[in-house]
Parts: sequence; C-alpha cells; structure tokens
Amino acid sequence: MTIDMTGRSASGIAADLRERIERGELRPGTLLPSVRAVAADLGVNRNTVVAAYRQLAQAGLVEARGRGGTRVADRTTVAQEGYAPDTVLRDVGTGNPDPALIPDPTAALVRSTRPVLYGEPVIDPGLEAWAREWMADHLAPGDLRITVTSGASDAIERLLAQALQRDDAVALEDPCFLSALHTVRTGGYRAVPVAVDAEGMTVDGLRAALEAGVRAVIVTPRAHNPTGASLSAERAAALRDLLAAHPYVLVIEDDHFSLLSRAPLHSVIGSGQRRWARIRSMSKFLGPDTCLAVTASDPDTADGLAVRLTPGTTWVSHILQRMTLALVTDDAVRAHIERAATHYADRNAAFARALTERGLPVTPGDGLNLWVPLPVPAASVRDDLMRRGWLVREGDPFFLSPATGSFLRLTVHDLDAASATALAEDLATAAGTRRPTTRGGRIGA
Repeated sequence: MTIDMTGRSASGIAADLRERIERGELRPGTLLPSVRAVAADLGVNRNTVVAAYRQLAQAGLVEARGRGGTRVADRTTVAQEGYAPDTVLRDVGTGNPDPALIPDPTAALVRSTRPVLYGEPVIDPGLEAWAREWMADHLAPGDLRITVTSGASDAIERLLAQALQRDDAVALEDPCFLSALHTVRTGGYRAVPVAVDAEGMTVDGLRAALEAGVRAVIVTPRAHNPTGASLSAERAAALRDLLAAHPYVLVIEDDHFSLLSRAPLHSVIGSGQRRWARIRSMSKFLGPDTCLAVTASDPDTADGLAVRLTPGTTWVSHILQRMTLALVTDDAVRAHIERAATHYADRNAAFARALTERGLPVTPGDGLNLWVPLPVPAASVRDDLMRRGWLVREGDPFFLSPATGSFLRLTVHDLDAASATALAEDLATAAGTRRPTTRGGRIGA
C-alpha cells in the first residue's frame, strides 16, 4: 500500500497520516506501509518513520502488532453489561444482579453523613481497617496496602495507567469480561488473549503471553465472566510458578464476586511477586450504583494509585465509604448477602439441569450468569429467540480471538418458574435439540 505523504520529519509524517485517519481515508484496521517502505519512498532514515509511528500509537490512532504490522486502530465501542435500551423483549442477557436481593442501604446511609472536608484522609479509617482483614487471604499482611476506588473498572484503569504506557501488552482472559476489555482498549494497550478452560486461565496461554512480553496480567480467580470458571488449587499453583519468573509483571486479581462466590479463592499472587493488586467490588452484592471497590496491593503500586486519588479531586465519597462499612459489618445484611449467593447458585443450577434435560448440556459455574454451548450458530438461535420474545446475549463479543465454538451468556436467576421453563423450551427448540414428543420438567416444580 502506498500513501502520498509530504512530511520528512517524524512529526510531519505523523501529521500526514493523522490527517488521513481523521478524514476517514484510512479506515480502522487498515495496514500501514512498513517502516522500510515509507523510509525508502520518502528518502528518510528508518528511525524517523519508527518515531512517527510511535507518536501515532501514543495518540491511540494506530496499533503496533509486531509481525502483523501497524494498523489503524479500531475505535469501535466494546459491548457493555446491562439492559438493552428500547426493547420490548424479555432481556435475559443483562449480567445484572437481582434488585430484590440487594440490601436496603437506608439505615446505613443515615449513619454515614458526617461532613468530611479537604485535607482529611482519603480512605475512611474504619473501612480501611475492615478491608485489610477482608482482603488478606493468601497475602502477606505487612506488605498489604488498601486503596478505595469508584468500582473495579476504575481500579483496573488506574492500576494500568500508573504502571504501563500506551501500546504496552496486557494479558486478558479469552473469553473476557467486557469491562476489562473496554478498559484495556480505550487505554491504548494491546490485549493479548489467554485461553480459559473449566479451571480458569490456562498455563500454556499465560506462558505464551509472558513470552510475548506482556507487562500486566488481569485474571479472575473465581466466577469468571462470562464462563463461570474458577481457578482450581492446582491451576493457581501452576500459574504462580509461571509468574514467579516474572516478578515485575503487574498481576491484577479481579475477585469481583467475592462475598457471593460459592468457590474458594485460589490466588495467583505469589510471595515473590513485586507488583500486584487484588480488587473486590461491592457492585454484585450491594448493587452497581454503590460504585466502590477495595484494592489491596504492594506499597509501590499503592503509591502509584494514591497519586491519582488525591484529596480535593478524585477521592471516593466518605458517605459512600461509611455506608459500605455499615452494610458489610451488619450481621443481618451479611445474612441477606448469603441468601442471595445461595439463590444465584440454585437458580443457575436448576436452569442448567433443565437445558441438559432438553439436549443442551450445560455445566453451571460460579457467578450471576450461565455460559451455554450451542450445537448451531449463536446468531440463528438469537434470531429465533427474538421471534419468541426473548433477548439473549451471544458469546462472540466476549472473545478477543476467533471464538472456538458457539455460545450464549444468559442471566436467568430472576426468572420465575414459568418463565424459566418457557425459556428453556424455546432455547432447546431454537437450538434444534428438543424433539416435539419430549418435554423436560418444569423448573422449580
């Protein structure tokens, strides 16, 4: 490919290409000419072209893909969690917790309204003390520092920003939590896929990512979204052994389901890891609008986070912090959260059994959702279910690399017995696994 350019300096070449990208002459995904070709065409040193391409990469306009060349960045918005707007269909792809199972914060809020002024500690002392004990599983307490952010995505964004530069590589699970994928892409980092199986992130996948030079790894130790997989003790130990040879790679554990999880925590953060962070959000059990996450990290990483959470600018509301502390230390609220955890696990298991009875084998994992393998293309099942009144979420948007199979991710825990049975029947019919003369049992009956 030849591009007409007049610039001879790095800034001039970058300006020429930027103008063509902004005008739409170079579309997302377009492969730019090689450094060698541009240098020969313009009669400049190759280092000049390298510097120009680096300027464009730092601006987020292009992506360097090693042997795959440099391509115009794709700024397509990543799909996000939540209800689909403007639909009359029954939405069973939301990824939301059940609002009926979110504790009422009213009484806790009343006790959390002391005025806080500029210059006071960024983290509420009571919440910090509670969080230090809560976050310390498999971590060395003496090396543990606590930070509070406006949710898990905010924590991941700040963790990457204080440790990485644009175009640095980040290992992500494949399939991947949509918010993490969005955060990495909008930050200008390169996502390197690491396959996930029934025991979580794979060893071979992480080994390949580390060999490719990733500077950070984001791993879900349990209730992986979308698959529901949780790390086994053996898998976590193998991943720790692998990471031990890379102590300065930033390891981020996103333990998003924490208090609701039915699986034990098996950490990949080893004693020799120098850069690490564990994040636990309140959004699943106290509701998405809580917008608060606690991060435990090594001191250097905590210092980097603190720079971006300075008093007077971006600290998390102390009203919100104290309300959170009042809720999570209330025995009645903790019992409520435990009932919610049982509800999610039981409802997902019941629906998985119903699909299995109808010819669609499903193994329920941990988390809010079910990952459903299909014997036919997901798009055809989606379209059929839309005609039957259901809106489902296909698996393809969760994958970084081409999907190895066809999947739906369903959120069914808030369906009553009649609706759940109807969905199971419709899904089996759409997938072609239910024979007209057979019928599974009623869910919850």
